[in-house]
Amino acid sequence: MNGVPLISLMLAIPALGVLGVIAGAGRDGAAARTIALLSSAVTFVISLLLWVGYEPAGARFQFEEQVDWLPDFGISYHVGIDGISLLLILLTTIFVPVALAASGSSVDTRLREFASLVLVLQFAILGALVALDLFVFYIFFELMLVPTFLLVGVWGGERRVAAAMRFFLFTMVGSVAMLVGMIALGTSKGTFDYVGLIDALGKPGGSIGAATAMWLFVAFTLAFAIKVPLVPLHSWLPEAYVQAPVSVTVLMSSVMAKVGTYGFLRFSIGLFPGAAQEAASAVALLATLGIVYGALVAAKQRDLKRLVAYSSISHLGFVMLGLVAGTTEAVQGGVIQMVNHGVSTGALFLMAGMLNERARTWAIAHFGGLARVMPVFAALLVLVTFSSAGLPFTNGFTGEFLILTGAFRAPATHVWAFAVVGAVGVILGAVYLLRMFQQVMQGPVNPAFVAGNGGANGPFSIGDLTGREMLILAPLAVLIIWIGVYPKPFLDRSAPAVRAVTASFAGASR
Repeated sequence: MNGVPLISLMLAIPALGVLGVIAGAGRDGAAARTIALLSSAVTFVISLLLWVGYEPAGARFQFEEQVDWLPDFGISYHVGIDGISLLLILLTTIFVPVALAASGSSVDTRLREFASLVLVLQFAILGALVALDLFVFYIFFELMLVPTFLLVGVWGGERRVAAAMRFFLFTMVGSVAMLVGMIALGTSKGTFDYVGLIDALGKPGGSIGAATAMWLFVAFTLAFAIKVPLVPLHSWLPEAYVQAPVSVTVLMSSVMAKVGTYGFLRFSIGLFPGAAQEAASAVALLATLGIVYGALVAAKQRDLKRLVAYSSISHLGFVMLGLVAGTTEAVQGGVIQMVNHGVSTGALFLMAGMLNERARTWAIAHFGGLARVMPVFAALLVLVTFSSAGLPFTNGFTGEFLILTGAFRAPATHVWAFAVVGAVGVILGAVYLLRMFQQVMQGPVNPAFVAGNGGANGPFSIGDLTGREMLILAPLAVLIIWIGVYPKPFLDRSAPAVRAVTASFAGASR
């Protein structure tokens, strides 16, 4: 594939897919979804070519493309990938077709607009993951806001407008802060190119000063902390996740949130390692607070979708703890946990949505005994629950083990203590996840599930997974087992990029 601009091609396919949906689908919603699915499938194939062609022992950034855009301002179209962005690209290209397929039974209005906005969101997320110019990254980062706002605000639940507005306002605050910091940094160094900035800041006399670096670190980190989100910047998340259609919630939690953790690692730590080292304990405190807070609030939930939403906050706290710990093991664990969280939490949201489609309720109390009625569903839910709880031989264990191991060896003061508290979050996670499984799957069978003529919201029928639903969940089940049993292909590809980040992080502490 030498000489083929795979990254630009990967970005072009969703954009062309939008045009195809608009021009080719007419008013036919089924055709719109089919065109979007085909587009996302082709994008996935290109991401596989990137996976196969990526050389772990090669240059840090590969498949690079660079064209001058605004040379007078030091801005260029510069894209490329390393092992970190490669894993998240693959995660994105897997989940977009999964979400589109899952939307078949929950989104039945304005399908042409819905499919177009999902492809725009994919385009924006992939662009943010490959951008190696701060200005280009910012454009893609901001573009994510538009389709997400509309997807929640148009196709969401009863409180969809309020949820979309809160998401919009929170995100805009962070974006403006990052824009100010980005302009200050780019104009001071004469370039917005990420690689050029790393070189400029690392040269003798290229330092911007500790105080300035800290202010810039805060400006960038605020934007990413809101996107993750970190507690106490999380209040937009529960309502947005709950009000959004399940397929959109899956994209927001499994894919879009990773742009926040990725941006923190790539830009906040990558550009300002000294400030990141100085702020490590503060960020670790917020991450640990998120782990415990998310788990405790999830344990109190009686709404299935809201429970998974708060569990997402807890699990992303683990990711941030690993990234800020600064050791190779912890950051490697944080990177792999980004993928793990996307797979496990996405699967939980999808399975919760499948139950809602059958019983038309999110209330956990209205379920019970479903393992006898839905044995295949129950078996998969056991796997996903164990994965989210971090049991050995599942993907969740791989990431949490590396994070906690590396955090205990972190150079930053007191990070090891936060790791101890974070380990308690593992126990709390097992408590609420197993309790949820017990209440939904075990115990007496709800008579309505057998008779098919009762329930909280009128008549309904309960059946096991359909062939379409099994196809949707199958790739996620494979990833849970694959990463849990044999994570080496994922770790090998991300290791060189992780070592490059941790080397600068460790050097800043000396």
